Amino acid sequence: MNNISLLIADDHMLFLDGIRRILCDEDNITLMGEALNGKGLLDMLHKNKPEVILLDINMPVMNGFDTIKFIKMSYPEIKIIILSTYNDEHLIEKAKGLGANGYLLKTASKEELIETVNLVAKGHSCFPYRQPNAKQLSNMDNRFWVQYSLTKREGEILEKIKAGQTNQQIANSLFLSIYTVETHRKNIMQKLQLKTTAALMKFIFENNI
Repeated sequence: MNNISLLIADDHMLFLDGIRRILCDEDNITLMGEALNGKGLLDMLHKNKPEVILLDINMPVMNGFDTIKFIKMSYPEIKIIILSTYNDEHLIEKAKGLGANGYLLKTASKEELIETVNLVAKGHSCFPYRQPNAKQLSNMDNRFWVQYSLTKREGEILEKIKAGQTNQQIANSLFLSIYTVETHRKNIMQKLQLKTTAALMKFIFENNI
């Protein structure tokens, strides 16, 4: 596994300490340094150019969004993952628009953090799936999903199950963790009131999913 060089910018010392401990346990990740704001991070880039940067949004001196602009202008090859407490769609879309490669909530697990770093380092984009709201669901062409309160992501997973993919194959194809796929699958079974995989497959083919 290739080694991933990484820098972090966040103004919360306790959070930085926790991230440092997590990353130090990973053999394929090298933490090159830490900054408390965007300006400090940009100063570090004159000497150290990592593959991946973990970046907070709310920081003094220079916030995360302004920092992304400078990094993408001067070092477009560096990949950026936003780490934020804000689960707001407009912030996620703004990060995407500025060139961020991923967006992860600070409530994420250690496994989700490491998975995201590895995927982004390989060139993938990792942004949280936004569940459609009630108005969006009511406008969906396929009324079947509305009837069973299934989300778009659950529909995607049903299609993968129909194709015979295992949970791990589904996780790989949708860039999700195996735990996330298992959780979605459990929710699908509950919504459809099914108990077994055989019953699920019968339901899929009877309803022409």
